[in-house]
This record gives sequence, structure tokens and C-alpha cells, in this order.
Amino acid sequence: MDKAKEHILARIRQSKNSKGITACEQSIAAGNPVYKPVEPDAPTCFKQELDAINGHCEFVGSEQDAAEWLRRFVSEKSLPYLFCRDVKLAGLLAAYGIPVSCNQVDFSGMQAGITGCEFLVARTGSVIMSSALPSGRQMHGYSPIHIVWAYTDQLVDYPGDAYEAMQARYGNSLPSSITTVTGPSRTADIEKTLVLGAHGPKELHVILIAGRPAITENS
Repeated sequence: MDKAKEHILARIRQSKNSKGITACEQSIAAGNPVYKPVEPDAPTCFKQELDAINGHCEFVGSEQDAAEWLRRFVSEKSLPYLFCRDVKLAGLLAAYGIPVSCNQVDFSGMQAGITGCEFLVARTGSVIMSSALPSGRQMHGYSPIHIVWAYTDQLVDYPGDAYEAMQARYGNSLPSSITTVTGPSRTADIEKTLVLGAHGPKELHVILIAGRPAITENS
């Protein structure tokens, strides 16, 4: 191994081991502008950040309120069904009278898909997905409209908190794919004009429900 690479790795090891503080925590302590305070609270901060990047967060007080919003959304968009690979979540939605399909033959023709998530990052308005969830690798990248059914108990402050929580949850059996979704898909490659939905979902909606999930995708 060349000296330059070994020097970099040594610095990384030192930053992790020094006083038990991780590199992420050190960058926060140093006043990195990416890690501004989470204000006024985690749910409000998440909603503000997601709305600012062309996503949408609907903050509700209960699963029933979430279902009522989702029924209106399905009606306004004239969606024939929501595609869902999580059987437990699909059953919950069906109980509230929301049209949902888990049939794989409906996957390629879906207009909107709904998933759970691992965590939500308040400061960046990001959704943490993984291949360990029943939604797998495809849903958050393929659905023209991606809807996330989530709870305030899944909120963490910063990206580093989410990755530490993933490590605590899975230990040495981390999912093969961990994805950070921050807003709808976008590109400005052509004439510097922002285009949404170029490489993935054109719309990202997070239904944020106050409290702890009664079911979880990876339970």
C-alpha cells in the first residue's frame, strides 16, 4: 500500500478512535454548515427540508388521519391502485379502504408505489431505505410517485445518526444496499434546466404519523 493511502487511512482510524468521537460527530462539533441545528423540532425540521427540495411531507396525528389523506390523494390523482410489496402495510391500507395491489403483474404498470422506510433524517429531509425492507431495491427508484408511510419514532437528527442506528439494528449483517433518498429524482444536465423525475420518481410524498409504528416493514 502506498504511503499516501496509508496516511489517509491512519487519519480516519485516528478520528474514529480519538476520545470515542466519530468522524461525523467531529464535523458537527466543528460547525460544519451542513449540520445546522435541528429546529424547532425534528418533525417540523424534516417537513421544512423535504418541502424545500420539491418533496412533500404530510404530518398527521394518527394512522386514520394518514389514511384519510391518502384516500384523497388517490382520488385526486385518479390512481387505480397503490402498488405495495409489504404485505403488512398493504393489509393496513386495505383495512382503511385504500385500493392497493401486491400482485407482481401490476408492478410494471403502477403509477404510484408506497413503502415504509428505515429512518428519516430531520436535518436533510432524507429517507433511508434498504434492501432488507420488503419493498426491496426497486420501489424507491422505479415508482413514478413514491409514497413513504412513516412515523415520528423513525426520525433521527443527522445522517450519521441514521447510519449508527442501522449498525445497531443489523450488526454485522448490514443490508447489501442502503439508499438515502432526498427529494424526487432530478437532473440539470441539459442546459442547466432542472428536470424532475428524470432517473426515478417525479414525486416523493412522506406521510409522517405521530408516534410509534404498530407494524414495521422489517418485523
